[in-house]
Amino acid sequence: MTYRVSLNKPGGAAWTAFEVPTGRTILETALDRGIDYPHGCRSGNCGGCKSHLVAGEVEMSPCSPYALDDEERGRGLILACRAVPWSDCTVEPVAPDDEAIHASRRLACRVAAIGRATHDIRILALDIESGGPFDFTAGQYAALAFEGLPPRDFSMASQPGAERLEFHIRLVADGGVTRHVLNTLRIGDPVAVSGPMGTAHYRKHHRGPILLAAGGSGLAPIKSIADSALAGGARQEMFLYFGARAERDVYLEAHFRALAARHPNLRVVTVLSEPDGPTERRTGWLADALAADFRDLDGFKAYLAGPPAMVETCTERLLALGLARRDCHADAFYTEAEKPGRGAA
Repeated sequence: MTYRVSLNKPGGAAWTAFEVPTGRTILETALDRGIDYPHGCRSGNCGGCKSHLVAGEVEMSPCSPYALDDEERGRGLILACRAVPWSDCTVEPVAPDDEAIHASRRLACRVAAIGRATHDIRILALDIESGGPFDFTAGQYAALAFEGLPPRDFSMASQPGAERLEFHIRLVADGGVTRHVLNTLRIGDPVAVSGPMGTAHYRKHHRGPILLAAGGSGLAPIKSIADSALAGGARQEMFLYFGARAERDVYLEAHFRALAARHPNLRVVTVLSEPDGPTERRTGWLADALAADFRDLDGFKAYLAGPPAMVETCTERLLALGLARRDCHADAFYTEAEKPGRGAA
């Protein structure tokens, strides 16, 4: 048995329609049919596939209240990745503010450089050989497929328009793809890149203060946003907080020190959660540091990226400090093992 889902574009214009088999979600069926439905984590944690249920009935599987809160549910919003139709229905993806619209590309690339950022993070530079140009907005991500391995999502750390694509890849426990990157990948190896994707991207028309928060390799999209904003002439106050466990997990410090020296409106703070010795840095949880340093975030834009626990705790603190939910753009880095029904990354 199937149900017919009619899909509208943001704004209400008819887009397309497709049949959804019983028990399947709207998002997974749309993606299987090659429909470019806005999405992110595909597991009910990011809100990237938030949509209006215009007509019909769906059953919603459990999801993070960060991705869809009770007030939004009351207004008829759903997550397409968790919504299983129980009747024919009409659905309309939510239009993000300052929407990033780019052609979806499939690129053939080669590894140009592999840099050791930390003991478990590599900085990967790729040359585009065919399929370009690759347009994206700072903060977005792409799917990378290494030869013989399944694709995995990684955020661009480079600025849009840069000669090479840059990615920061952190080793995941029991992760075949990330283990390949750290131990086996060589310069010249082919890499297939598909994208761009993601809604936690830079909003260049915002003129208020900007708060950037990164944990671990979440520094990749945050670097892209900071570099792009300042290169584009952003003059408002910008605060960049980087959370790491210990000294050996801190990287790109010289890059951000130089950036702050050229742009007095940028302040960079590193916070260590588990220092392995005496340190002059801030210590503790990143969320606590943010709560200590700010009193009122009304008018701010916040961009967060990194481990889910870090993103969720920081988001809660920022909202409690007056940040409007519409001004919080977060990308939680879920591994494949953390996504329902998936394996390790």
